[in-house]
Amino acid sequence: METDPVFFTDRSGRITSNPLLDQLPSYQSLLYRRKSSASSNKRRNSSRGRLGSSSSGKWGMSTFTRPLEKQKSQVTEQQPIRELAKPMAEKRRDKTQRLEEAQELSNWRQWRRSSRRYLRRLKDDTQEWLSSMKLWRGDIHLIEGMFGTGILSYFSFLRFLVVLNLIIFLIKFIFVMFPIIVAPYASGNITYNLNDAGVCSVYPSSARRGLVIFHEHITDLLSGGGFLEQTYLFYGFYKVDKIHFTNVTYNLALAYLLSTIAYLSLSLIWIVKRSARGFKRNLVQDEDRFQSFCNKIFAGWDFCITNENAARLKRSSLLYELRTDLEEERIKQKIADRTRKDKCRIYLIRLILNLFVIGVLAGCFYSIYIATVFSQEAQMTKVNFIVDLIYEYLPSIVITVANFITPLLFSVIINYEDYSPAFEIRFTLMRCVFMRLTSIAVLLFSLWSQITNCEKECVCGYNHLLYSCWETRVGQEMYKLTIFDFITIVAVTIFVEFPRKLLVKHCDCGLAKWWGQQEFAIPQNVLEIVYGQTICWIGTFFCPMLPAICTIKYFFIFYIKKVSLIKNCRPATRPFRASSSNFFFLGVLLIGLALACLPVTVSVAQINCSHACGPFVNFNTSWEVLPTTVSQLPSGAQNLLFALSSEAFAVSFFVVTCLAMFYVIALAGAHKRVINQLREQLAMEGRDKRFLIQKLCQAQRLSPVRSPVSKSQPRRGSRSSPSYHTSFSSNFNEGVFLAHSPPDSSTHV
Repeated sequence: METDPVFFTDRSGRITSNPLLDQLPSYQSLLYRRKSSASSNKRRNSSRGRLGSSSSGKWGMSTFTRPLEKQKSQVTEQQPIRELAKPMAEKRRDKTQRLEEAQELSNWRQWRRSSRRYLRRLKDDTQEWLSSMKLWRGDIHLIEGMFGTGILSYFSFLRFLVVLNLIIFLIKFIFVMFPIIVAPYASGNITYNLNDAGVCSVYPSSARRGLVIFHEHITDLLSGGGFLEQTYLFYGFYKVDKIHFTNVTYNLALAYLLSTIAYLSLSLIWIVKRSARGFKRNLVQDEDRFQSFCNKIFAGWDFCITNENAARLKRSSLLYELRTDLEEERIKQKIADRTRKDKCRIYLIRLILNLFVIGVLAGCFYSIYIATVFSQEAQMTKVNFIVDLIYEYLPSIVITVANFITPLLFSVIINYEDYSPAFEIRFTLMRCVFMRLTSIAVLLFSLWSQITNCEKECVCGYNHLLYSCWETRVGQEMYKLTIFDFITIVAVTIFVEFPRKLLVKHCDCGLAKWWGQQEFAIPQNVLEIVYGQTICWIGTFFCPMLPAICTIKYFFIFYIKKVSLIKNCRPATRPFRASSSNFFFLGVLLIGLALACLPVTVSVAQINCSHACGPFVNFNTSWEVLPTTVSQLPSGAQNLLFALSSEAFAVSFFVVTCLAMFYVIALAGAHKRVINQLREQLAMEGRDKRFLIQKLCQAQRLSPVRSPVSKSQPRRGSRSSPSYHTSFSSNFNEGVFLAHSPPDSSTHV
């Protein structure tokens, strides 16, 4: 039996010890680990060690690779040939082989294979057609080619919000508006809510009478009052109890409440589903700093870029990211070397600055509260067109000014707090998020303080003298915030960014060059649309057509931002990573959704409904329609619903959820251990390759010295082998490998 120069086998064909492979770092590490194990485990695993220890994969090849090759061949046989990662010649060979195998199959199997192939092609064509029908597909590809995937993520996020708002509007339209519209044409009998509650049921009309001046229509259009108040736009119009069709009775109040729960639940599920992918990617990328450096150096380039300026900016952004990472490592080392005196000084500075930030936020919130109270009282008296319009939009103006000033102040303060560059960006953004979203909460708190505050006694449960239909008034405030936010975005683009571009381009003064072109800051632009989307979620209960308005608003914002990006702005010098941007966007959006659910829940369950308008006139709160409807169901359905809402079911559901959560946590821990083992295996494979290359280089350096001797000696193993060792086996001398001591196995554990 011929002997193999690398793999020594006995007469039975079993692999025996080899001096070269025994020196591999992976095998030495395995031997070191086995020393601490029991003798029984050592005997049981000794035969397996050679199968998995070496990265060369040569030990036990006949028994280990056959099932893997068989499984791989079965998988590749099911895949289309064009999807296989093979050269064209091998693809042609595989195609010929498949055709020959298909001729040997029965007619039934041939039909099944052809049907499977046809369904796969139909699925691919359908997915391609659906992909081509995506909104703004060509525009987004253009932006991706000019500015890369970082800015692309913002416009993709904007498209997601357009689709989300459109679906929310369809939910409200189908279940609330459409039955009222079709009732007169479908022989439906509409029953209106007629609650004779005395002074509480008085709802004076706000429509203008007599000769109406043109600017008054503009005021009504911008404020939501006048002719718009008694339309499908606001809550007060839907004073419908039930709609009686031929064979069914439609409960509009129940549909109004359930549609509200539906759009909030849909938004939550959709955002969580989209953010899960970004969270997993972000978790993997942020786990290892060395991996982050490798990804930037070897896989950081964006090959979607086709513009020369964009390529230059991408190069500078990669350099900036590397500098930022190195700066973070330097700051970490600086933090580790700080003395106790330095720590006390920095913590004192941060405490003072954070107290100053809290004071600024408190001042902004108090200003919003005062502006809201003054606006609500001033709207009772009319002065003239301009003053009335300022009174109407006074809370929106104060909120916009606060949202404009505070980010500039935060960006200056953060420079004195001595944080790392990455943490500076995150902390500033979180402060801005808190400012924007909390300003909406302060506005709603101011409104509710006015709604529930009565001069004497709240006969109706709310201030009916000031707010005969308080839901419509809250809806009007959300409507005005949405309109003013859109006006602000358009005004900044036209009157700030465009003149700045002209000034920088055509003026050669030093101040203009220092000011520079407007940067397209992705986080700030995202905060703008998250702020608007939070208003939309809150206002949809009070203004059912607000999602349609937001859909149109974001549709125009897309083109405004696109033109501004191409013509007026330049990408930010501090790049925002595209890999983590989607997760950040959806995370902030999730915070906005949580904030939106709170006021809607309070309005539905705590504050008394208006007795003069809306579908819940006959109930004290909006939530009461649900138990009232359940009480009218058959006894079997009632028992089922009561069982689902009982404490026993809640405890059982909680226990099952905890078990499922523990299982998922254990599964995640097992996956993490497997990932760590695979990482160790990859690292060990690199060490093995480096060790073999070093031995090969040593053998090549020694081969000219030993060449006369090797020519006179007969060659062992004249059999040719397809493996890598045949090319240099004749020049190897075992003394070369045995002359060097094995590597220290303790360093590879």
